[in-house]
Amino acid sequence: MVSPEFFIKSLQNNGVNFYAGVPDSLLKNVCAYITDNVGSDRNIITANEGAAVGLASGHYLATEEVPLVYMQNSGIGNAVNPLLSLADEKVYSIPMILMIGWRGEPGVHDEPQHIKQGEVTIPLLDAMGIPHVILPDNDDDAGKVIKDMVSECKRTSRPYALVIKKGTFDKYKLKKEVKNTYPLSREQALKIVASHLSSNDVVVSTTGKLSRELYEFRDEMGQTHGQDFLTVGSMGHSSSIALGIALSKPDRRVLCLDGDGAFIMHMGALSNIGQLAPRNYVHVLFNNGSHESVGGQPTLGFKINPIKIAEACGYRHVWSVENEQDITDALNSSENQDGPTLIEIKVCIDSRDNLGRPKTSPIENKEAFMNFING
Repeated sequence: MVSPEFFIKSLQNNGVNFYAGVPDSLLKNVCAYITDNVGSDRNIITANEGAAVGLASGHYLATEEVPLVYMQNSGIGNAVNPLLSLADEKVYSIPMILMIGWRGEPGVHDEPQHIKQGEVTIPLLDAMGIPHVILPDNDDDAGKVIKDMVSECKRTSRPYALVIKKGTFDKYKLKKEVKNTYPLSREQALKIVASHLSSNDVVVSTTGKLSRELYEFRDEMGQTHGQDFLTVGSMGHSSSIALGIALSKPDRRVLCLDGDGAFIMHMGALSNIGQLAPRNYVHVLFNNGSHESVGGQPTLGFKINPIKIAEACGYRHVWSVENEQDITDALNSSENQDGPTLIEIKVCIDSRDNLGRPKTSPIENKEAFMNFING
């Protein structure tokens, strides 16, 4: 395995001192090392991967130094536009290293939302004309690859991709852990919300542990899963999926169960929700200030004010709560008020080690869900 310390120091020795991106589970050890050992002005966790490419481009223009952008391969989709219309050699020709976690690598077991991404990762880089190499899994060879890649990146003034397979990096535990003292965990808060749902309510839940917790809650209560659309991928788009349903089913209450990282990633969706103003839309934001599912690096969840942002976008009612009674009051009020409504629930960072995964496939979930809302 490659030591995260060796990897980052090798980059620094070759003049790469600026890092930006969105954390990924395959990169969590090296991202944790960066968080602990690189100043916050030189390691920026961005709202999405496209923003990281823009930020890295600005750094290069100001310093002539090659930056590094980190992302999961699913994030390539967010980065395609600035990579092709900004950094590409036929436009501004901006050099940068793209460190990409290869989820869904062919032949390696992974979750269903990563299978297609894994199949097309290398072909997609080829189609974009981005040279790439798979990082070797030992320090000596990795050091040589880094030196050669940075040198070529500078010489040709173009992006290069460093593809990271599962298990490439040695373990590193984050020392600067994000902590808060809110009384409820996300799962505890979720159970309160789910217990208040009526049998006619429609639920869209965001990617990550929240959807897994919702699935297990339904099993625990002996309930079916057709009421819930589990957005196992497409981070940041659950609120738009819920909006499309709410507009098409105005007689059904639609709840989007969101996370702070996803909420921030595509926050522009709030402007559509606020201006279209579906009366039946309830946006429940579980905010723990952390990218917990992929290593625990911080989000800006507690640095921004989701309530004021939602109000400015046109949400009619907003709540910020952190205990069971206030959650209950907000949910009860939302039943008697026209939406859109945002209920921010501030929660602590905590999840079960034995948290399972949905036993149904995405196609099975979709079909059961469509039968529920159209039955």
